[in-house]
Amino acid sequence: SVVATPDLDRRTFRVAAAACGTQPGDRLDVTLLDGGAKVASASALCGADAELYVASPKLWSPSSPHLYDLEIALVRGGRVLDRVTSYAAMRKFSTGSDRDGIVRLRLNDEPLFQFGPLDQGWWPDGLYTAPTDKALVYDIEKTREWGFNMIRKHIKVEPARWYWHCDRLGMIVWQDMPSGDQADRKPQWQDKNYFTGEEKQRTAISEACYRKEWREIIDALRGFASIGVWVPFNEAWGQFKTVEIAEWTKAYDPTRLVNPASGGNHYQTGDMLDLHNYPDPSLYLYDANRATVLGEYGGIGLVMKEHLWEPDRNWGYVSFSTPEQVTDEYEKYAAKLGELIGRGFSAAVYTQTTDVEIEVNGLMTYDRKAVKVDEGRIRKINEKICNSLNEKK
Repeated sequence: SVVATPDLDRRTFRVAAAACGTQPGDRLDVTLLDGGAKVASASALCGADAELYVASPKLWSPSSPHLYDLEIALVRGGRVLDRVTSYAAMRKFSTGSDRDGIVRLRLNDEPLFQFGPLDQGWWPDGLYTAPTDKALVYDIEKTREWGFNMIRKHIKVEPARWYWHCDRLGMIVWQDMPSGDQADRKPQWQDKNYFTGEEKQRTAISEACYRKEWREIIDALRGFASIGVWVPFNEAWGQFKTVEIAEWTKAYDPTRLVNPASGGNHYQTGDMLDLHNYPDPSLYLYDANRATVLGEYGGIGLVMKEHLWEPDRNWGYVSFSTPEQVTDEYEKYAAKLGELIGRGFSAAVYTQTTDVEIEVNGLMTYDRKAVKVDEGRIRKINEKICNSLNEKK
């Protein structure tokens, strides 16, 4: 495995490469390239990280998703035993206050309103498995075409190629931990205030399983530049020891932001307070020390009879009859969101990319054969929202 961790403040990449069967004295030679031209190089003994300094780094962002090439050689006694290629991106996810004192999400030290759809990654012919790589990238490409700059990957982990597509296309990812455990161990869900109840306890086996799998997910995905936020819990499902889990996540990967509990139960930990409200945006809690985000809203439903999973059992949070009506309602919600950005929201997630089985509240149908909104209007609306913080630095 190869993981290149960027440090924009120091203008360096820390490259960790795992190798098997090495001997004392074996080394890794690492070269960073841009369009075939050498930018930097470094060597390290196997087991140690190589550090590459880049004097004038080209930064990765949704508007300019620049990727450097990496070459890593395993060398013993002057002879190359193995060689692999990879890539790296220089970027920084952080938070900071704007001139009004509102804590904003930042990318490369600049405020950026992160706005994207809830993406569950379901497919009618494969459920959690996309039929082809072309299909896998299609949803990301459509999300970009619609003017979004972020995707919340909702309680699912995708194949590595999905994240690579996000890296090269310039799509920020909020990565959820899949929900787990039994429903009877779900605590009371308090979404309109900070949690005041008693967290339910998982069994020792369940807790150990969560910790093992969450760490494995982070280890598997930490090399992808597009991932900007880890989301350990969603709407209290399987939620336990929230402060401890959020602080562990931040300590384990300090290069990303941590959204401790999307939609509640809320604790003063991590990097953001995440509210859910359907169907329209609502700012009913505000955190002066962390970014306040709208982790879910929308869910505008439209039944398209020739594209249904089930003919008679379908729902959305609100329902309309034509794409024009859906787009009008979407625009109405966006106008309200725009007002709330000035009052404190720093990101928002619209539900959702596609219909999912009986959920008919997607921007396109479950089979991906029909878009359910006016794409031109949606793009203009979304681009305006994504650029809304340009004057609030």
